Amino acid sequence: MPFEDDLGAALRQAGDGFTVDRHALVDAGEERGRRLVARRRAAVVGGSVLALALIATAGAYTGGLLDGAGGAGGADGVDVAAPQPTPSGGSGATGGADAGAGSPRVGSGAVSAERMMDNLEKALARAGGKVTPTHARGTESEGGAAVSGLYDDGKGQAAISVSLSRVDPLGSRAEQLTQCGDKNLLGYDDCRTEPLPDGGKVLIEKGYEYADRRVDTKCWRAVFVTAAGFLVEASEWNAPAEKDAAVTRPDPPLDRMQLKDLVVSQVWRPALNDLPAAEPEPARPGAESGTALKDRSAADALESLLVPVGIPIASRGGEGSYGYAVLDDGKGTSLVQLNVSKAANTSGFTGADVTTQPDGTKVRITQGPAEKGKGVVQWTVDTLRGDGLRVTVSGFNAASQNGPANRPAPAVTLERLKGIALAPGWNRDRN
Repeated sequence: MPFEDDLGAALRQAGDGFTVDRHALVDAGEERGRRLVARRRAAVVGGSVLALALIATAGAYTGGLLDGAGGAGGADGVDVAAPQPTPSGGSGATGGADAGAGSPRVGSGAVSAERMMDNLEKALARAGGKVTPTHARGTESEGGAAVSGLYDDGKGQAAISVSLSRVDPLGSRAEQLTQCGDKNLLGYDDCRTEPLPDGGKVLIEKGYEYADRRVDTKCWRAVFVTAAGFLVEASEWNAPAEKDAAVTRPDPPLDRMQLKDLVVSQVWRPALNDLPAAEPEPARPGAESGTALKDRSAADALESLLVPVGIPIASRGGEGSYGYAVLDDGKGTSLVQLNVSKAANTSGFTGADVTTQPDGTKVRITQGPAEKGKGVVQWTVDTLRGDGLRVTVSGFNAASQNGPANRPAPAVTLERLKGIALAPGWNRDRN
């Protein structure tokens, strides 16, 4: 059998046996997905088939709260770990990720991978130093036009990447991409958004590869969205690789202005022009619309359900099926987070600690140390309805899972958390 047939058979066999706990992916995406309501770097240039399978699988469940309804921009605004659905619906680029079923949205290929490499060198020419492109995709790629390389100014090699796509300039995603997230949760050192005279916006964030700073790798990024919906995203690190590489310098090489110059450079315009405009985002119900919880973004639903608690919300956010709020009652801030998904399996709802409500909803309550920050306590109410809908609400005694703990217990009582998880508005057959 030819090599191509052997490879195809192996991939099909791997795909047939590939199963994923989608709720676990949503949980994992929470840590890094929130890092990009604005950080939607292209999925790793030249990434593995398995990685792409993970992205596509999780994207189906993070795109909207339920069946794509009410998402705050959908999964397009998230990072590789908080994946985006495979773009579809015509001829275009990754900017069309909100589109329905159809042909992958790609460009004509007018800008090749080789030209993307040349463009990266041209865009960095004024910064000095030398850039060695390592991977690239042209505008014909279903993964979107992108390029990455190593930058060396004599002070230590640093990885750098740029990705291009299109967004609906009037949609919520375009707004989210240029908004700084909650610093308590994202752990960045600095973040600013600059409006441009032509109606575009540039966000510059100086942060870390991991919000809990488990390693010293810094990630500084720039996001440029134009009034026409062009989207250019760039990231740089103080190491020769995004992960699993020793830090080579105190900071990434490009300063704020150089990062801005990189994303606004005119060298990217031919590629952007070759990508068709993104399809318009569907209108979503507002937080005040009074629709059922299942038809709203998790952030909007959580905010409304926290009103009876009576504790001021210091900050809130999220995207699609994930939402969070940081409460401040004057006794220490407290994070509450919400995940809504379709359960891939029910194995976690069979133990002695699981109770069943009159309507058949299964409930599991856990209390104990959180997995991340030292001294952080987590209370979780995990619920599973008969139709497979899973609603999970957690409270923490800190403003972030990474800590520090700043109060003895979460601000919201366990009974209140249970009430949020069991609110009748989550049910499909109720309003």
